[in-house]
Amino acid sequence: MKLHYREIGEGQPMLILHGLFGFSDNWQTHAKKLSEYYRVILVDLRNHGHSDWSDDFSYPIMVEDLQELFEMLSLKKVILIGHSMGGKVAMLFAQNYAQQLDKLVVVDIGVKEYPSHHQHILAGMHAIDLPTIQLRSEAEAILKQHIDSEGVRQFLLKNLYWKEKGKLAWRMNLEVLEREMGAILAALPEKEVLLPTLFIRGELSNYILDSDIEHLEELFPDSTVQTIQGAGHWVHAESPEEFIDVLLGFCLR
Repeated sequence: MKLHYREIGEGQPMLILHGLFGFSDNWQTHAKKLSEYYRVILVDLRNHGHSDWSDDFSYPIMVEDLQELFEMLSLKKVILIGHSMGGKVAMLFAQNYAQQLDKLVVVDIGVKEYPSHHQHILAGMHAIDLPTIQLRSEAEAILKQHIDSEGVRQFLLKNLYWKEKGKLAWRMNLEVLEREMGAILAALPEKEVLLPTLFIRGELSNYILDSDIEHLEELFPDSTVQTIQGAGHWVHAESPEEFIDVLLGFCLR
């Protein structure tokens, strides 16, 4: 599948993958700053953003989508960054195509299997009856009944757009994403990656625990883990300045 992407800046390519329910717009502010140093490429994974929808959805399939983009753009020596689900895509890509990468940055996700924890988010989105919604504020009020975090609500609402006058639609293939949630949360293969790798985690997040670090270091021997204080799972959105400092500190050295 040909993925939708946008570029900004020049120089060494830096490609960024969003997480579940996200899309490239989530990283636009960071891309502007990073483009002072790199050719930044923001990608919409399949079933997200402006990329096409498909009934086929898995990490191996997303990796092959990404490889197709690498070939189309003749990308080499790429700094590959992925958040959450995008981080798992990035790690699997590194397992299969390490020769095309220079460095790997994984934001707040590990290789392990995760328990189901998106029920309240899915319930909130299902509660929105799109054909009857006339205002975005109505959708926000419905989400608020299911999701306490304003940040998460605003993150999800970015996916709502006016498909035509008076008709809202999601920019994500909710049906397939929900159906494949087990595969999204599943563990990655146990395969060593020798690339310089940075794991960035939020202090308040439980996605990368202290007990996970030893296993990550076994699979990624040339890796370090940096913790951003006071941040949760959306580290880059919650602590943007510190996130950029940590990221550039690794990428520019």
